[in-house]
Amino acid sequence: MAEKKNSSVLAKVDFPEDIRRLSFTELNRLAEEIRELMIATVSKRGGHLASSLGTVELTLALHYVFDTPRDRLVWDVGHQTYTHKIITGRKGRFDTLRQSGGISGFPKREESSYDTFDVGHSGTSISAAAGMAEGRCLKGEDFRIIAIIGDGAISAGMAFEGLNWTGDRRKNLIIILNDNEMCISPNVGALSSYLNRIMTGQTVNRIRAEVKTFLKSVPGIGGQMLKFSRQVEESLKTFFVPGAIFEELGFTYVGPLEGHHLDHLIQNLKNVRALEGPVLVHVVTQKGKGYKFAEDDPSRFHGIAPFDIETGEPAGDTVTPPSYTKVFGRAVMTIARENPRIVAITAAMSEGTGLDGFAQEFPARFYDVGMAEQHGVTFAAGLATQGFVPIVAIYSTFMQRAYDQVIHDVCLQKLPVVLAMDRGGFVGADGPTHHGLFDFAFLRTVPNIIVMAPKDENELQHMLMTAVTCGLPVSLRYPRGTGVGVPLDETPQALPVGKGEILFDPPGATAAIVAIGNRCHPALTAAGMLQTEGIHVRVINARFVKPLDAELLCGAAREFKRIVTVEENVLLGGFGSAVLELFAEQGIKGVSIRRLGIPDEFAPQATQKELRRMYGIDAEGIASAVRELRSNLGT
Repeated sequence: MAEKKNSSVLAKVDFPEDIRRLSFTELNRLAEEIRELMIATVSKRGGHLASSLGTVELTLALHYVFDTPRDRLVWDVGHQTYTHKIITGRKGRFDTLRQSGGISGFPKREESSYDTFDVGHSGTSISAAAGMAEGRCLKGEDFRIIAIIGDGAISAGMAFEGLNWTGDRRKNLIIILNDNEMCISPNVGALSSYLNRIMTGQTVNRIRAEVKTFLKSVPGIGGQMLKFSRQVEESLKTFFVPGAIFEELGFTYVGPLEGHHLDHLIQNLKNVRALEGPVLVHVVTQKGKGYKFAEDDPSRFHGIAPFDIETGEPAGDTVTPPSYTKVFGRAVMTIARENPRIVAITAAMSEGTGLDGFAQEFPARFYDVGMAEQHGVTFAAGLATQGFVPIVAIYSTFMQRAYDQVIHDVCLQKLPVVLAMDRGGFVGADGPTHHGLFDFAFLRTVPNIIVMAPKDENELQHMLMTAVTCGLPVSLRYPRGTGVGVPLDETPQALPVGKGEILFDPPGATAAIVAIGNRCHPALTAAGMLQTEGIHVRVINARFVKPLDAELLCGAAREFKRIVTVEENVLLGGFGSAVLELFAEQGIKGVSIRRLGIPDEFAPQATQKELRRMYGIDAEGIASAVRELRSNLGT
């Protein structure tokens, strides 16, 4: 009996050895089925859809040609690895993508032997692959190492460092440049322009070959003319020849290759597999391939929440407060309209940081530096020396990459640069590579910087005004997601630096909860819960991690002798540690303190709600800590 036309190819595939037995017809059908599975899963779970849709054929071709996991695939960022996960033993668990206890949205070594390096930030693949190549040689082993990096990620400074090192070492290493003409926001920079130019390189090659054939045919002078043409070609090749910049760095350049023709890809990768030394393969793909809405709007489908497959629109129609990101974006524009010295900078995240509106209204004062956080911060420092007030909008997790620049180029010179850090705290399903849980700790130790966090979206506006008017380096962090729903004041006003506020002060209070940032409203909820039990606590919004309001906090410590601090940050060196240090410096004794926050571990992937409950920093956890503190003291 003949096999049904609609029989599933994907059902027969669990590991790469399974795809190596398929025909090209079956491989193309497999690509379609993988896209269907991806769209269905991400529509329910959310995730990085457009990038993974664009690399289906490329991923299949890599696993078809190379002997994985013996040959190592080293992915950059990891947004594009859903096909890789599906065909490396995780198809049956793909529905758990980005869920608590489920598979990660990024490569993770503890998850599979096919995941060779944990990633989540851009520009790491080439350096990691180079280290693997050196290790392979030191051990006398022989296997292939293939780094896959996007045209956006290759603009990162670390990627250039890796290219420079790898080309010089001349070790066997293959770099796949996945060129989809954009990262999260449209690409910027000279390298992006160069890649766009060499897309027409095949035409140039054809014309060059035809000219050579013609010159050879000219009687008498053909040889001399050919020699002259070669000299001219050598002097102009940087402008015309595809991949000249990579050839000059020591790589054998192959491409551009069409990234969605499996037979073409597979044959070329087989040829590349036999080459010696460093090779760069330029593959052109389409972000969002196979799903119309993602093809039309790849930025929106880069990282998407659950959505309706038929319409591409977000699932559900509930009305929610504006996100912190949107409130920040509006506040920046409001302040910039009154202050021409305000400029805004982002690292390939104009929409993600809420600066897309600013970019449209003030194009001359907006700078997207690409995936180059280090450059962005020092660039801001340079602008500050010329009398401008730069607002550098970068996610907390990515600001970690510019730590030296914050210290050396901004704070050492006391330059008025505002570090606006979105996604401060838990980010949810993106997991440990993206949680912004360290910025309080790594920034409060730096001299000259002000560190603050708003209790809600309205205070965010006022803190932004405070930041741009105080004349010092400022760290302003705010969380991912919607605001609390409080009314927004029409005009942002500067707050007194280093001054907190009392949010709730019932008669007969016997303890104080000192909260920072988005933990203030849960602290208020906790105080209300305790009030019904006859336990009365003061709630303080610290506002500032540095400088602390010594008068307010020390006064509460002396009055109550029972303090609970709460933060969505690591405890080591964080806000609670700062409060303890303050009490020690002020000679305050006999105070019982309970610090709530994240212990010395990397928090897993889960929803923000699940994580806050897990670490006891939601309202119930805060109330429980107060009860425990009182119980331990016998009151």
